[in-house]
Amino acid sequence: MANLNRVFLAGNLTRDPEVRYIPSGKAVADLQLAINRKYKTATGETKEDTCFVGVVVWGRQAETSGEYLKKGSSVLIEGSLRYEKWESNGEKRSRHVVVADRVQFLDRIKRSADGAPPAAAAEPAHREEAPPLAAGEEEPPADGKTDADDLPF
Repeated sequence: MANLNRVFLAGNLTRDPEVRYIPSGKAVADLQLAINRKYKTATGETKEDTCFVGVVVWGRQAETSGEYLKKGSSVLIEGSLRYEKWESNGEKRSRHVVVADRVQFLDRIKRSADGAPPAAAAEPAHREEAPPLAAGEEEPPADGKTDADDLPF
């Protein structure tokens, strides 16, 4: 039997991200997401439900979530469900959480008074260099077009 554990959620944060570091030095952030759903009842009345979901983010994404997200931020989460069980004050507790593989920030970048994006957002912090050309390989044209661009399919 095939198994699939994949979750895609879009919503708003209900509080600021809580970032902490485990003993190994790896960052982990806890997010609380609210997802709203509007629907009409059989009588035609419009109703709204809100689903609250806990999200756990690891590594560099946890750090950037703590830096750039705040209560009310819109995000798209891609990840998987995990069932957690623990005991607190002699009482057994459990919950489902989403372990995020990817967090996409959906809010627009805040711009300065002159309309320019912040310096950190305008220029990527890390640029990948193109790999060196193999023997006999030609450099691509400066305009970026190749012979494949002329193909009808």
